[in-house]
Amino acid sequence: MESNALKNVLEATRAVLFDFDGPICDVFAGQPALDIARQLAATLASFDRSLEYKAYGTNDPMEVLRLAPQAGESALQAVEDKLSQAEVSAVRSAGPPVSGAVAALEAARTSGRKVAIVSNNSAACVHEFLLLHGLQRLVDAVVGRAPYRPEAMKPAPDSLLRASSDLGVPLRDCTLIGDSVTDVEAARATGGRSIGFANKAGKERSLAAAGADVVVITMAAVADSLGPL
Repeated sequence: MESNALKNVLEATRAVLFDFDGPICDVFAGQPALDIARQLAATLASFDRSLEYKAYGTNDPMEVLRLAPQAGESALQAVEDKLSQAEVSAVRSAGPPVSGAVAALEAARTSGRKVAIVSNNSAACVHEFLLLHGLQRLVDAVVGRAPYRPEAMKPAPDSLLRASSDLGVPLRDCTLIGDSVTDVEAARATGGRSIGFANKAGKERSLAAAGADVVVITMAAVADSLGPL
């Protein structure tokens, strides 16, 4: 059933949009996200002590970035710049691409579809990873986090709109593959399709509940279901 549903979604897809952290790369595998979140929290607290409790209360660097505007423009710039530097460093020690990711990228490309990476991570870290692993040839566009605009990160649809424009493919013909509820929500906000990648226990239920058109547990399943347009 899942295989048929997946094929049906991909048959209606002219552009495959891949989230980065999860479907392609385990960004913080070599440098734990908690450590980076703590560094960002310290930076943010140096601008506004009233945010210290919230900043140190999360192990997600992106959540610290979302807090940063409350401390003003200078704080946002400092946290954004530090996070971008940390992400580039992290992908250098993240290890190889996620199992099945390269096959999925290759299958999407050779099938005649457009391919983009649409990420809440910085474009710089995505480009760094693609370069390290020789994957640039498989990707038509990289849409990373809009600098100094954390409100534009998924689940906001901004990055998907940019990808659609860059690829020249209407959002109704795009499918986003992501491992988080925010990916699914972003795709739904644009009227596009989504494939939930349940790479951890419990995600199948949450991704399905968020409205993913289909949920897979391996990226190889995507590769195997991508036939020619």
